[in-house]
Amino acid sequence: MEALLAISEHPAGVAAGTGIRVVYDLEADLAHLGPVSVSGPAVLWELTPGGAGRPDAGAVSLATVVTLDRSREWLVRCDRVDFPPGAVAHRHVHPGPGIRRLLFGELTVTTAGATTTHRPGDPWFESGPEPVYARSSSTEASAFVRVILLPAEWAGRRTIRYLDPVDRGSPGLQRARVLLEEPVP
Repeated sequence: MEALLAISEHPAGVAAGTGIRVVYDLEADLAHLGPVSVSGPAVLWELTPGGAGRPDAGAVSLATVVTLDRSREWLVRCDRVDFPPGAVAHRHVHPGPGIRRLLFGELTVTTAGATTTHRPGDPWFESGPEPVYARSSSTEASAFVRVILLPAEWAGRRTIRYLDPVDRGSPGLQRARVLLEEPVP
């Protein structure tokens, strides 16, 4: 199944209707799925089956078509990943695609042959199977929030898989905290 995954910014709040919509309340550090209203700054992710249309096009900061194997059951997870200064996420992959949004700090990400430094408010897409390397600011803590689509068998499990054997034993300094995880209808 093809679907459009989009992220939009809502500095004055947002009212999300039914459907596959995840709202992250920036002030409360909480995530909600489905119908919800947030009166302060918020970020909204929408998954629109069919890969057509552009939800709330005026506020969309990134949208991409993702393909989900419909012979599997899928989850939508929203989590937050915090890095201390100078932390590294060595070359790794995830079992599904997702869009991240930097909350604070700075994160330099290398994937698909390109290196990009992200600053607060910047969104970016990671496909899942494409290897990623990330380094946080050397002088300040950094954090991002993401919505990632996962095969159901990953429920409740950490999704990062390091590719290089030497890195698998390294202590990961980044900390992920799941804010919500629900089945994709």
